[in-house]
Amino acid sequence: MLAKIYANSVSNAKSRNLNVPPGVRKAGNPYIHKMNTTQSTYTVSEVTRRIKQMLEAGFSSVTVQGELSNCRVHTSGHMYFTLKDESSQISGVMWRSRVPSLTFSPQDGMKVVVAGRVTVYEPRGAYQLDAASMRPLGVGELQIAFEKLKQKLAAEGLFDVSRKRPLPEFPGCIGIVTSATGAAFHDMLTVFRRRFPAVAVILRPARVQGEGAALDISEGIDEFNRYGGIDLIIVGRGGGSLEDLWAFNEEVVARAIAASRIPVVSAVGHEVDFTIADFVADLRAPTPTAAAELVVKDRRALLELLRNSVYTMRDSIGSMLGERRSHIRAMVKSYAFNRPVDSFRQRSQRFDELSRLLHTATDHRLALTKSYADALLQRISSLNPRQVLRRGYAVVLREGEYIGTRSALRPHDRVEIEFHDGSVRSEILNEE
Repeated sequence: MLAKIYANSVSNAKSRNLNVPPGVRKAGNPYIHKMNTTQSTYTVSEVTRRIKQMLEAGFSSVTVQGELSNCRVHTSGHMYFTLKDESSQISGVMWRSRVPSLTFSPQDGMKVVVAGRVTVYEPRGAYQLDAASMRPLGVGELQIAFEKLKQKLAAEGLFDVSRKRPLPEFPGCIGIVTSATGAAFHDMLTVFRRRFPAVAVILRPARVQGEGAALDISEGIDEFNRYGGIDLIIVGRGGGSLEDLWAFNEEVVARAIAASRIPVVSAVGHEVDFTIADFVADLRAPTPTAAAELVVKDRRALLELLRNSVYTMRDSIGSMLGERRSHIRAMVKSYAFNRPVDSFRQRSQRFDELSRLLHTATDHRLALTKSYADALLQRISSLNPRQVLRRGYAVVLREGEYIGTRSALRPHDRVEIEFHDGSVRSEILNEE
């Protein structure tokens, strides 16, 4: 089996203008390496090194399928395994930088397809398969990988409804990531031309199945985000088997959709087909044709809506104008409109009447206030001490202080006696 793979690899290398190691020549089947016979003795390292050069150059890119055995992940993070079939086996290694890219959990007994290259581990002189990628073989294994990735992304919240964005109601430019030769793209174009010809469509051709398809699809999504001017992205393809649709179940596609700043519609396969891209996308369309119908409005329906809106506005404006017209007619027929001078004179007469009432009320109020003030002045005047002195009374002061009792005076005190018309000075002669 190894010779068969090697022969195919060398043949492919020649067809792709790759360098075939020197000393490799066709001598029947398989290819035979003829070593230099002039050198009689080689060291182990020399032989191993030449074998390494020959194998690694001849098997720079191979894809091998088989059953996993002795599969384990070392504490270093590297995964070691054996790939076998009914009659042969080959050791393999996947370096820790590539292990996280696996979309399933490799288990002993699982049939897988491994892509990579053949290398030689010189310390042991053993050749091995340096795995760049690994995917399950068969529907059962694919379904296991599908469920595992689905659970992983769901736990991260990539399927949450809260993170899904509404689609633009009237997208001006739609980007499509799909095969340029597939029926899906042409079906969508037919729908766009029929429903809304004004929308601009940009195709980013991408592989939609096989090796490298998932990376190509994710790069297409990223390119539209960098390009700008795109209102909506549709990612999809026509129907097929689970293996055919597998590119849309790859983690790299799911994360590209989740990271997109532009809303993404997933349109993969038929109505019964579900992919990881469907769960991550902002909207899942059952088919590419349905996606085109969902993202653009029907021109005919919009025109009918506009017609109905115009009719409704025309009726509303007509009714409003009719009401205003009736109101104006009523105003024209009114007394105020027809006899404005009489209305003004009535208002003037009413003003004069109110003015007289105001003056009368003001004069009455002022008279009452004056009468009240005069009464207060009379009461205040009656309490004035000067008025009491006019009735024959006098006030005695000593050094400016009023003397109210006889006992407060002593002989020879000098006092001032104040009358209503003046005052005199006196001296107290005795106490009698």
